Amino acid sequence: MSLRINDEAPNFTAETTQGTINFHDWIGDGWAILFSHPKDFTPVCTTELGYMAGLEPEFKKRHCKIIGLSVDPAASHSKWAVDIEETQGHRVNYPMIGDPQLNVAKLYDMLPADSGNTSEGRTAATNATVRTVFVVGPDKKIKLMLSYPMSTGRNFDEVLRVLDSIQLTAKHKVATPVNWKAGDDVIILPAVSDDEAKQKYPAGWRAPKPYLRIVPQPK
Repeated sequence: MSLRINDEAPNFTAETTQGTINFHDWIGDGWAILFSHPKDFTPVCTTELGYMAGLEPEFKKRHCKIIGLSVDPAASHSKWAVDIEETQGHRVNYPMIGDPQLNVAKLYDMLPADSGNTSEGRTAATNATVRTVFVVGPDKKIKLMLSYPMSTGRNFDEVLRVLDSIQLTAKHKVATPVNWKAGDDVIILPAVSDDEAKQKYPAGWRAPKPYLRIVPQPK
């Protein structure tokens, strides 16, 4: 099963460090970030989980939950969380999914179907493709997918920036330009006519080209 942006995020029930969850029910009416890891007690992932723990208040402000996944049992995750807090300075308060039978990794197309049905005997290298970030909207559809190699730590400030863009553009008929940050100017969508744009932006806009109409970010 190949996943694409705007596909429904596959639902699942799994054990986590905070009990059993049904993914769609857990998301509720807000946003969610699912980010995956190939193995517990791996160095790059330790830094990532700790950094996300520090960023969690920022995601909460945006009505967005965080959930991690690693291809090991949830009980192992709880032990790993101790190391994460000790070395990164942040307690992991979000749930971490145990995936010892590789069900979620396969469901989200991060491992091939013929990968077997146990994490036992598998190494981080054999699970190297379990390194994707998924942003899921309130409609349970995938809004973003980012996949990284094991040797490169992920940029979660970028994930936060993209979430700001996705949430803004979901409310207003705008797009965000290259390297946009919250508060920067935005672009009126091509599907919006000039007449419609005048109603929304009576002060007008800057247009280096007719198709490139730039306005301040809507409040």
